[in-house]
Amino acid sequence: MKRFCLAALLSVTLAVSTAAAQENAALIQRLDSIAGHWVGRNYAVGLVAAVVQDNDTLLFKSYGKADVEWDVPMPLDAMFVIGSVTKQFTAVAVLQLRDEGKLSLDDAITRWLPALDTHGHAVTLRHLLAHTAGIADFTEAPEFGSLSTNIHFQRDSAYALLQRLPPQFAPGAIQVYNNSGFWLLGLVIEKASGMTYEDYIEEKIFAPLAMTRSMYCNSLENVPRRAHGYFVSRDSVIRRAWTIVHTWPFAAGSLCSTVGDMVTWLQALHGGRVLAPESYAEYMTPSSLNDGTPLRYSMGLQIGPDPSGLMYIGHGGRSPGFWVEAGWYPEAELAVVVMINNVGPLDPQEVVTELADEVLGWTPPPPKRFAGDPAPLVGRYLGQGRGEEMVVEVTQTPRGPDFSINGARPRAIPWIEGLTFGRGLPRLIFRRANGDSGPVTELRFSMPGAHFILSKQ
Repeated sequence: MKRFCLAALLSVTLAVSTAAAQENAALIQRLDSIAGHWVGRNYAVGLVAAVVQDNDTLLFKSYGKADVEWDVPMPLDAMFVIGSVTKQFTAVAVLQLRDEGKLSLDDAITRWLPALDTHGHAVTLRHLLAHTAGIADFTEAPEFGSLSTNIHFQRDSAYALLQRLPPQFAPGAIQVYNNSGFWLLGLVIEKASGMTYEDYIEEKIFAPLAMTRSMYCNSLENVPRRAHGYFVSRDSVIRRAWTIVHTWPFAAGSLCSTVGDMVTWLQALHGGRVLAPESYAEYMTPSSLNDGTPLRYSMGLQIGPDPSGLMYIGHGGRSPGFWVEAGWYPEAELAVVVMINNVGPLDPQEVVTELADEVLGWTPPPPKRFAGDPAPLVGRYLGQGRGEEMVVEVTQTPRGPDFSINGARPRAIPWIEGLTFGRGLPRLIFRRANGDSGPVTELRFSMPGAHFILSKQ
């Protein structure tokens, strides 16, 4: 009888284990299909994707080409320019130096760069980290496009260009994504540490984590298995991307890495191996405006719902020929990284979101129609945007309010709750003059890295 019971138990255990293995294999196949789909549709020249939950690698695969002209398949450890994903490494360096007592987040930037003209504004390192400093972004300057590919466009040239541009707004008033702020933080890191930015990131972050396929980008260096960048149009025309000079993106966007190294980074950062617990907790706390409005952004990190509504911590990076998204789903300890060697119709965050939804079995809630009276919302709203004024026109239709943003065709946007509308990451939030009463006088355009305040005209 005992032998019979043991055999029965082993049989049940084996059946459960087999079913679990089959279910896991089916999940892996679905993830593979999601990632590879975009190369098959010619939306991506090449793509590398990783999905890792705890120690379980569910997907780590490459697709497409690293070089179209030479027909080179994309290797798993292909090196990509990660663009603005660089910003979280810059932020961590600042926090590490703060923890060593070498600087304070509330230091005025002029403590470190006394020649910088802030036009009388008290701009702190904290403002720069949150994109709330109000300083001009030299990447938005008219002359920047022609300078960015010029080998003679050095850091002092970028600094001089920044000095010539007037501020956009008072520190802390609104949030406007700004490359200049993180560029300046790179100079602060160099002064506070006594090391070059490149050496600091290599010695203090990459080396301790054995991120051996990560580096400060050098366009002239011969790097094994470096992917080439492209542009892809909506009708699938492929053009080779130009090579930017990495003297100017600097601490705002000049790091190169691989999907494998970025998974290592995410697990180390969120696993307590990079920052002290108190600093990590501060890093994971969204920044805020002067009026107390919480933002959906910390220091170089998006913090809040992803496009389908799951809690997400991550950042994207885009540079000529490369588009990257690296993110962490904290409730599931899930790392998802997607790197594409082209800029075009496919945003890698779309792929990251779809992969995470599949792993977590998440179905986004269906869109809702506005249940209130749209009449108080109707009007024209105007305010500071990124590099230009932002205009939102709200009109009333039989189905509810329609929105035209910066002259685009009017369209309906799903209602979320109260006076908040949104699709994906952007949120349009109407404000009344006296809290819950009074006329609607303000519209806030919010997304990770941006919080614009538009006044009703």
